[in-house]
Amino acid sequence: MIEAPAEHLDIIYQDQWLVAINKPSGLLVHRSMIDRHETRFAIQLLRDQIGQHVFPLHRLDKPTSGVLVFALSSEVAKMASEQFQTGLICKTYLAIVRGYTPESGVIDRPLKEKLDKIADRKARQDKPAQEAVTEFRRLATVELPIAIDRYPCSRYSLVEAKPITGRKHQVRRHLKHIAHPIIGDAKHGKGNHNRYFAEHFGANRLLLHCSRMEMKHPLTGIGICFEAPVDDVFERLANLFDWTL
Repeated sequence: MIEAPAEHLDIIYQDQWLVAINKPSGLLVHRSMIDRHETRFAIQLLRDQIGQHVFPLHRLDKPTSGVLVFALSSEVAKMASEQFQTGLICKTYLAIVRGYTPESGVIDRPLKEKLDKIADRKARQDKPAQEAVTEFRRLATVELPIAIDRYPCSRYSLVEAKPITGRKHQVRRHLKHIAHPIIGDAKHGKGNHNRYFAEHFGANRLLLHCSRMEMKHPLTGIGICFEAPVDDVFERLANLFDWTL
């Protein structure tokens, strides 16, 4: 019996202390009670690929693609964690959203953590809303001559978003708050637009991608920037809409 080839992740950076991958959409970072039947996890795949244990420095939602950074020891992970806890990390996301957004802006809206009934059943249920700030700018737009809502045409924007704070689903919830939900967002988006992109463009994913992350190297203190190219789905849409990524 021929074994299936091992799945390989796209490594975008590696030294003796850190490794960063371009996480594909649909891949969990680690095991979760929410997806109890899932069998693929970034931690295990990367560990098997490079032959050593890895320690994730941050989270990336299962449907979100892009930069995901790991330490190669628990000691380095502990050294790097302070940057994440104190907001010294700069992340940049690309998103395709419904409607024409303003050219730029700041979304300053506290977010109350949404707990999962299974995974968070032991967590405190009455936590107050936490400060949450996201900067954004519109990069491009497109208008399609198709009536999906009540209008004869449907408009979309390519947006660059930079979360200043790091709340759960922050970019997704903030863009929904300003009435520009991300296409493909089953939880915070609009089903009719999600279905149209899936059926007509083959875009069966959340169109949110962490394209860049900047931090100081935990050992050298030198600034380091991880960059992850978009996947085929994002690239195909950009070409179709004549957008430059």
